[in-house]
Amino acid sequence: MKKIHFVGIGGIGLSALARYLKQEGFEVSGSDVKATKITAKLEAEGIGVHLPHDRHNITDQDLVIYSAVIKDDNVELQESRRKGIMTLSRKDALPLILKDRRVFSVCGAHGKSTTSAMLASLVEGTVIIGAESKQFDTNMFYRAGNNIIFEADESDESFLNSNPYIAVVTNAEPEHMEHYNYDLVRFHKAYEQFLRSATIRVINAEDEFLASLNDLDAIRLYPSVDIKEVKTVIRDAEPFTSFILKDLGRFEVWGMGDHIVVDASLAILASLNEIDLESARKKIKNYRGIKKRFDIIEKQNNFTLIDDYGHHPTEIKATITSAKKYAKMMGLKTITAIWQPHKYSRTHDNLESFVECFESVDRLIILPVWSVGEPYVEINFEKEFQKYHPTFVQSLKKNLNSLELIDNDKIVGALDDGLVIGFGAGDITYQLRGIS
Repeated sequence: MKKIHFVGIGGIGLSALARYLKQEGFEVSGSDVKATKITAKLEAEGIGVHLPHDRHNITDQDLVIYSAVIKDDNVELQESRRKGIMTLSRKDALPLILKDRRVFSVCGAHGKSTTSAMLASLVEGTVIIGAESKQFDTNMFYRAGNNIIFEADESDESFLNSNPYIAVVTNAEPEHMEHYNYDLVRFHKAYEQFLRSATIRVINAEDEFLASLNDLDAIRLYPSVDIKEVKTVIRDAEPFTSFILKDLGRFEVWGMGDHIVVDASLAILASLNEIDLESARKKIKNYRGIKKRFDIIEKQNNFTLIDDYGHHPTEIKATITSAKKYAKMMGLKTITAIWQPHKYSRTHDNLESFVECFESVDRLIILPVWSVGEPYVEINFEKEFQKYHPTFVQSLKKNLNSLELIDNDKIVGALDDGLVIGFGAGDITYQLRGIS
């Protein structure tokens, strides 16, 4: 099997697998609906990308792998099947890709990208994650050898196919429940199966469900007990946090907030199966954050713009707590949150929590829902969020030192002071950066 074609190659997860297989010596091609920064990078790396999807893109490939958003009526899937070419979803392709590998598999509702990137700074191996590490400037960094640091995905149960040698679970908060038919027992059983399939397990033992797995042989982190003396400093407008972990001494990591310290602690504990303590203390300092996670994209004297991938209320609330602390340390007087709701199902299922999670901000701006192809669901944002007196706009336009608010093709306001932070997993990241 030499030729592999990816349908939906512009996605953050599928593009990483495509890059990896190219480095492994396969002839890789792919397609997507439009050109993006990711597809441009793939082409620069020698991967043929076809835009848009077209049945003629399917020629003599040996295998076609498609992303979760691709439906059965996709013309390339139909052509592949007509020609008798093996077609696999990303989920079903993982056992083929990760077999015989020593996989450091990280999952959880929140923090899995960050923890994976931190672990990649500690353990030598190929990095395949669902975000772009600032340390490696990519979502796939190739190293020869058998180790793979892999961000596993619970949203479609594909983490069960990740062949974990070390399994790290940051938390097991219910998320993507539509996939599990809103069956909490099924959801938790998937996490348990993932953990029991690993040789070594590292868990956040203060998560209610993970704590209940009393018979599970695991390295357990109890954040409220095991993490002490947390201190944050700002250097060149960048946050760094130090902390004492168990009886292992003090560590320092890029970032701020309790969630960052927990993620770093889990990564460190997992790494100690591979490296010595002093190497871990030194190497964790190589972590420099990941794009779209508390990503400081502009810093002026009285204006800071941050992009954050947070699209679940737990994530947003934790990041706003960090933003408040950062704003105070930087002398910024106000916090403005811009929220692009991600998926009607997630917004509807967590509406009450979304209403609560913005309580610490001075101003709330709400963009249209990024639907990810889901059918429209009526949500009365004006009524539900009325206590914030939110501003509703259609889009954002980045200028040199400000962010313009656009509605009905007109500029209706501009943000140019205080801390402004955008939340969402849709195209808000490009709007904040002025990338079309």
